[in-house]
Amino acid sequence: MAQRLSAQRVTLISLGVADLERSGAFYKALGWQPAEELPEVTFFRLKGLMLGLIGKEALAADQGRDGAEFGAGATALAQNFGSPADVDTAFVAAVSAGATALKQPQKTEWGGYSGYYADPDGHVWEIAHNPFWPLDAEGYLAEAEDR
Repeated sequence: MAQRLSAQRVTLISLGVADLERSGAFYKALGWQPAEELPEVTFFRLKGLMLGLIGKEALAADQGRDGAEFGAGATALAQNFGSPADVDTAFVAAVSAGATALKQPQKTEWGGYSGYYADPDGHVWEIAHNPFWPLDAEGYLAEAEDR
C-alpha cells in the first residue's frame, strides 16, 4: 500500500532551549513523559507528532546557522481543555512548575475561555476551552465526522 503524502501535517516541533535539563524538568512537572532523552535533545511523543527540546546552540548548528540567536514568544503553542475549570487547573500547574504567567485565564470575546503562560525559555503556551472545537474522549480535537 502506498503511503499517502499530505502537505497539511506537522510531525515534529522543536523548541530551542537554554538549559535542556531545566526545560525537561518543567515539562515532566506538567506530567509529560519523555519518549527519548539524549544528551542534546529530549523528545515527547504526542498524538501523531513529537515535541523536541533541543539546546539552542545545537539547534542553530543543525540548521547550518552556527551562532544564530533565537527569540521566543512570536509563536504560541496551544492546548485545548474540556472546561474552563480544566484550563484553570492547567494554568496553576504550569505556574507551579516554573512557567511565567502572561495572561490569567478569562472569558474571551469569541465565546471561549483562555490564558497564556511562558515556559522557562519564553515559549508561549495558550491554554483554552473552545466550545466550538469539541474534544474526543482522549482530549484531542474531535475529527469533523465525530462532531
